[in-house]
Amino acid sequence: MAAMAPGGSGSGGGGVNPFLSDSDEDDDEVAATEERRAGLRLGSGSGLDPGSADSLSPQDPVALGSSARPGLPGEASAAAVALGGCGETPARLSIDAIAAQLLRDQYLLTALELHTELLESGRELPRLRDYFSNPGNFERQSGTPPGMGAPGIPGAAGVGGAGGREPSTTSGGGQLNRAGSISTLDSLDFARYSDDGNRETDERVAVLEFELRKAKETIQALRANLTKAAEHEVPLQERKNYKSSPEIQEPIKPLEKRALNFLVNEFLLKNNYKLTSITFSDENDDQDFELWDDVGLNIPKPPDLLQLYRDFGNHQVAGKDLVDVASGVEEDELEALTPVLGSLPPSLETPQTVENSLLVQKLEDKISLLNSEKWSLMEQIRRLESEMDFLKNEHFTIPVVCDSVQPSLDHKDSEDSGQNPVINSSDKQKDQDIHLSKSDEVDSTIPKENFPNSVPRREKEEMPSSSPSSKNIVHFDKPNRKLSPAFHQALLSFCRMSADSRLGSEVSRIADSEKSVMLMLGRCLPHIVPNVLLAKREELIPLILCTACLHPEPKERDQLLHILFNLIKRPDDEQRQMILTGCVAFARHVGPTRVEAELLPQCWEQINHKYPERRLLVAESCGALAPYLPKEIRSSLVLSMLQQMLMEDKADLVREAVIKSLGIIMGYIDDPDKYQQGFELLLSALGDPSERVVSATHQVFLPAYAAWTTELGNLQSHLIPTLLNKIEKLLREGEHGLDEHKLHMYLSALQSLIPSLFALVLQNAPFSSKAKLHGEVPQIEVTRFPRPMSPLQDVSTIIGSREQLAVLLQLYDHQLEHEGTTGWETLLWVVNQLLPQLIEIVGKINVTSTACVHEFSRFFWRLCRTFGKIFTNTKVKPQFQEILRLSEENIDSSAGNGVLTKATVPIYATGVLTCYIQEEDRKLLVGFLEDVMTLLSLSHAPLDSLKASFVELGANPAYHELLLTVLWYGVVHTSALVRCTAARMFELLVKGVNETLVAQRVVPALITLSSDPEISVRIATIPAFGTIMETVIQRELLERVKMQLASFLEDPQYQDQYSLHTEIIKTFGRVGPNAEPRFRDEFVIPHLHKLALVNNLQIVDSKRLDIATHLFEAYSALSCCFISEDLMVNHFLPGLRCLRTDMEHLSPEHELNVNCCKLSK
Repeated sequence: MAAMAPGGSGSGGGGVNPFLSDSDEDDDEVAATEERRAGLRLGSGSGLDPGSADSLSPQDPVALGSSARPGLPGEASAAAVALGGCGETPARLSIDAIAAQLLRDQYLLTALELHTELLESGRELPRLRDYFSNPGNFERQSGTPPGMGAPGIPGAAGVGGAGGREPSTTSGGGQLNRAGSISTLDSLDFARYSDDGNRETDERVAVLEFELRKAKETIQALRANLTKAAEHEVPLQERKNYKSSPEIQEPIKPLEKRALNFLVNEFLLKNNYKLTSITFSDENDDQDFELWDDVGLNIPKPPDLLQLYRDFGNHQVAGKDLVDVASGVEEDELEALTPVLGSLPPSLETPQTVENSLLVQKLEDKISLLNSEKWSLMEQIRRLESEMDFLKNEHFTIPVVCDSVQPSLDHKDSEDSGQNPVINSSDKQKDQDIHLSKSDEVDSTIPKENFPNSVPRREKEEMPSSSPSSKNIVHFDKPNRKLSPAFHQALLSFCRMSADSRLGSEVSRIADSEKSVMLMLGRCLPHIVPNVLLAKREELIPLILCTACLHPEPKERDQLLHILFNLIKRPDDEQRQMILTGCVAFARHVGPTRVEAELLPQCWEQINHKYPERRLLVAESCGALAPYLPKEIRSSLVLSMLQQMLMEDKADLVREAVIKSLGIIMGYIDDPDKYQQGFELLLSALGDPSERVVSATHQVFLPAYAAWTTELGNLQSHLIPTLLNKIEKLLREGEHGLDEHKLHMYLSALQSLIPSLFALVLQNAPFSSKAKLHGEVPQIEVTRFPRPMSPLQDVSTIIGSREQLAVLLQLYDHQLEHEGTTGWETLLWVVNQLLPQLIEIVGKINVTSTACVHEFSRFFWRLCRTFGKIFTNTKVKPQFQEILRLSEENIDSSAGNGVLTKATVPIYATGVLTCYIQEEDRKLLVGFLEDVMTLLSLSHAPLDSLKASFVELGANPAYHELLLTVLWYGVVHTSALVRCTAARMFELLVKGVNETLVAQRVVPALITLSSDPEISVRIATIPAFGTIMETVIQRELLERVKMQLASFLEDPQYQDQYSLHTEIIKTFGRVGPNAEPRFRDEFVIPHLHKLALVNNLQIVDSKRLDIATHLFEAYSALSCCFISEDLMVNHFLPGLRCLRTDMEHLSPEHELNVNCCKLSK
């Protein structure tokens, strides 16, 4: 608003109408305005008060502008009177009187403008405030003429019925908030008002607009108050609970919940979790997530969740240790602060504001005094403890300067301290008293709230004291000044040092001994660890361990070790290795007692942790700490922990680590009573469903347990015999269904025990005392022993060194070759008890079980390779040969033939005769297979044992040539039975032999046999030809096979060969789906059609039904193949029709199956 310039001429000057948008109004309108202003008269009761603080003067442009408002008919202005006289001193009018006159004459808009001006200047008038706050002043049916007065106007301020509502103002300058959607007083064009009778209506519109704006401001103020009340409102009982139990977390408030809901929904939307956001919004249907204002009432929107998370570490508040002290505050101490209130801005000079300021100032001053008192007491305590240590040590020196501040006492003391760095011991107590008294004097004079050397006291924690005798004396130059210590201290307080915090107190004192360093690390590490990146926390392990080793407080050590085991949420393999390395270093340093008391409880706490990585750490720790634990703890607590984890843990990795730790425990346990428990754990581990666990058992647990068993003398008396008995029991119970999994479990355990058994034989040999390392040590052949599964199964590791093993092996071979086994109890047990029992078990195995044959073959192969060639030739082979008795005299012997049909043949051939591959060994294997083939063929015995031998040997390409040599022996044999057997063996061999050998060795042999004079021999070659069709892709070979099979089908001499037709149909049905498509389409399907036609003419019903059955199986197999339409129409469907004819006549129950086969095509 523009104000009139003070001091005009007697004519009143031309005033600027603030309600007009232009300053160049019509002259007539301006003249009319001046005339009306000159006619304004103030009565004697207008309330003039020249001396009042609220009086109006020409030097107050704001007041003038707000009171002298031209532009309205009859508008009164005190400024006209003030400016009416030329050169006279104007009278001072009270603003309250002007306001009363305006209200009395119903100049409401002018009064409202005055009210607004006063609000903007921070000088609110109660009369105007109460009038415009009372809606009753504006509720009338018709206007009141000027001069008649209005209800509620006479000077009763605050009489309005609205209760004196106070307009809402901003805290900044008290300006009235205005609604932007309605007209304001500044936007109204009062030039349009006139005396034509519409003025009152327009006035009412303006007032109603003002009232609407005021109502909105009141709503905003109420919303703000409601927000504040909702945020801070806590039930009385809950406040008591929080005060008595600070650890109880305060429940979430409704406003907090809505704010967090909004932030969470915003986070979900920003990160494309749209479905989750929709669900979240549905679950909070009482909240509008589109508008932040819906959350609360006049509260600012915080940053998003990501920003809050990133900024979290910057606002972490460390808890402070508090000490209860008592202090009093005198009222006169606060008088010095009273002038501060005089500087408050005028807008805050209300009684409530002054009262609040005084209260805040008092509280702050009280806090400052209490802090000063606290730090003073802490400093005295610290100094007293330092003096106590000083007296205990009974060494004296000048007090050392602490931290960074040394208060000067006086000039004389400074000179004395500079000249006499050492004082006689007789004056020690006196000097201490002087030092203490002066220290107290300094404490009582310096301002303590900024004391930089103060250190909080921690409960049950010994403060690190500087022992004067344990460090060099530190001297500082003293200034030649006479300033008081208090002044020095106050001067130094302007250095920006902060000891008023946990970190500040740590920084302000330097550790001067190993003990104080450990105490400092113990205090700081719990605060450092949470703020280190997870990927780099292993860097803290050395600090944690050193502190845990050397810290004097058991409670702190326990906390540090707890931090170590919880350092990383899910430690990976490398991080676990670092932690384990640290645990071992800790154990080596502190000894078994502290390992048991401090480390083991940490393991026990996490034995059932939800993360497998943590349980894995526990399992690995038990093994790593085993050498450093008391022996009774190893065999009790640790063993029980590992047993529990093995039985209960579901993670394969954890059980694998448990098995490895059990192996380590077995290497250190020395309680014989735990042997049976170890054996039960071994069986449980061997039967674990996880291959990882079983593998770890064979690599670690079983060798370690075998070593302990050997020391106890139970390897040959209990462990191996028990496993053998379990195998025999399985075979007895499994006549109708052998549990091959358990058989594999026990047999693999026996196989892993072979190195330990051989080491026992060597260590208990008659020559063991002669095995001395002297001279040149013989070298051990690389292939002397089978490759061990782990270093613990290496015989040289069990014996002690490779050199020692070399000497023992040399003596072992010499003993076997020249002196025998007399007096060699351990080897005699192997020869006389173990081998016969094993051979007996082998004879009970079902020869058709390929897995069992393979397992026993591998066992005997490892046994023979480990015990050596001399042992195999002189001890193992003779026992097998005695059982088999391969000779022509045994052809008709039922006993001999019975053994040849059992698994003894393939196991002897593949497990014993293949151990060594020198020429004589190969000849022995070839001769054995030839003899078996001959004897089985001539005695018409089943060929299962021979087939098992060929399958096992055929899996290794190194034996293909050898097997072809054996079969060629059968091809040229004089007996047709042997040649027939050889022809059938080719079928087993073709699948694994490369195509070169098939072309060079197999096909020529089969063609030779296909022209054999005996029809049975020729028929026996058909399955082998079919296998070639199935496995070979060379066109030349396929053409040769095709020609040979065509000769069988088209040669007239075979037209009535029922057996040949049956064999061909079966072969076609077996190999047809896998044969080369062209061969199948051009040869197999057409010939099946021909065979079906021929079978319709078969007279013998039994043969016709047999061939029809085989034809049905062949067609069923071929129906799954892709067949062209021509082939389908010309051959496949006609063949099925012929087959249906046979089935209708011979087997009506199969007719439906044939029809289904036709429909499927």
